[in-house]
Amino acid sequence: MSDDNTKKRLGRGLAALIGEMDQPLDLGEKPASQADQLVPIEFIDRNPNNPRRQFDEADLDDLSRSINQHGIVQPVVVRPLKEGRFEIIAGERRWRAAQRAGLIEIPVLVRDVDDRTALEIAIVENVQRSDLNPLDEAMGYEQLIAEHDYTQNDLGDIIGKSRSHVANSLRLLKLPETVREMLSSGTLTAGHARAIASTTDPVKHARNIVARGMSVRDAERLAQKESEAPQNGRGAPEPKDADTLALEKMLTDNLGLKVTINHKDRGGQVRVDYRSLEQLDELCRLLQAQR
Repeated sequence: MSDDNTKKRLGRGLAALIGEMDQPLDLGEKPASQADQLVPIEFIDRNPNNPRRQFDEADLDDLSRSINQHGIVQPVVVRPLKEGRFEIIAGERRWRAAQRAGLIEIPVLVRDVDDRTALEIAIVENVQRSDLNPLDEAMGYEQLIAEHDYTQNDLGDIIGKSRSHVANSLRLLKLPETVREMLSSGTLTAGHARAIASTTDPVKHARNIVARGMSVRDAERLAQKESEAPQNGRGAPEPKDADTLALEKMLTDNLGLKVTINHKDRGGQVRVDYRSLEQLDELCRLLQAQR
């Protein structure tokens, strides 16, 4: 099967393939998917490529108590390995909670897929969940791009999000380790982290945001203020020549977005300001059309 067909299949049929994962269930509700079989829990191995790295202990305890009372109502999705063993494709959270609940065997849906498809399903299933750690989400995107030549547009189509959402998620991986740890722990939100990703000292800004309880909008203003600060050490920006000003105006008129050009030695920077993700998407579309 071609790469394009695989991606389209995942985009259209993920829910049909693995069912709705870990959704709250009212008492008396029937399972969303019928299990293929019951498998001893010790014969099931976790997926080493699961993008979800962290599992909340209190959440696992709550799910374990629910499993003790109602059982596992949504089967774990697995694929067969050698010697009667299975590897989890989707549902590691339920598998972990079942272990805590002392279950001997659990219901499973068996899907005989290759390594690539198992990885794709594991990542897509996880990133479609709203409570996935934003850093784990970004690592999932990066893994699909690096190992399977996905583009940001491909990922956007599959998970039902914009290309700019994928691009902004990937920016989080470029943050210093200290900021990434704050993001993973929930001390800092993804919105805060994206706002300071391009600043000169993200660690300082992250600590300031947490200490002062700043909103995402406050963080964005903080980053904007830094970007507009004079950089030549003389208290005011150097005046631009007429050609540069004319070029800025021409690009601004053509794009419909504010364009700023700053010359530095033999090179320089071209900055395009956008006020919404929709404007960023339109800019990306215009740039791609020139390829």
